[in-house]
Amino acid sequence: MPTDIYIALARDMFVATLKLGGPVLGVALVIGVVVSILQAVTQIQEMTLTFVPKVVAIGLTVLVCGAWMLRSLVSFTEELLRRIPEFVR
Repeated sequence: MPTDIYIALARDMFVATLKLGGPVLGVALVIGVVVSILQAVTQIQEMTLTFVPKVVAIGLTVLVCGAWMLRSLVSFTEELLRRIPEFVR
């Protein structure tokens, strides 16, 4: 069995994972840094102050990017199902 097919499949899966998770993780990272700087400047150490803005920002990101993420995941799945005969040779 040619291993290059499986390596290409694994690469495509990692790229799809990064494309789908990147926006959400990026927003969570930016909000986390901003809130941490705000906490350091004001010396407010409230745990909900870090949690609530991240949840709201991630929810808005999924709301804004959700359709694109779903289309991307569906096209990846269709491509994967189309290529099944290559994998079973």
